[in-house]
Amino acid sequence: MFRKHSESDYKEVLPGIKMKTIVYGEKTLMTEFLLQNGSHLPSHEHIHEQTGYMVSGKMILTIGDETHEVNAGDSWNIPSNVSHEAKVIEDSVAVEVFSPCRDEYLD
Repeated sequence: MFRKHSESDYKEVLPGIKMKTIVYGEKTLMTEFLLQNGSHLPSHEHIHEQTGYMVSGKMILTIGDETHEVNAGDSWNIPSNVSHEAKVIEDSVAVEVFSPCRDEYLD
């Protein structure tokens, strides 16, 4: 599968948090998140392994019992079934890959 970049197709999943599925295959799915300063992704967990890269901006990311300030160029991995949350402290763009695919994120 190949997809051209598009400025459309974002869905607001929480106040101040928009996402879109960029591309997916049989076992992985890539998403782009637009994160507004002050938004908060509450603590949650899921079966999907989640690997991310901060394109721009800044947030506080808690994975399990570890908390990190994430800046542009930083990356992370969240193992399956580990609680995590994010507090956005600057308008940000992040790209994340999920495995297995998240059915609710498929087109």
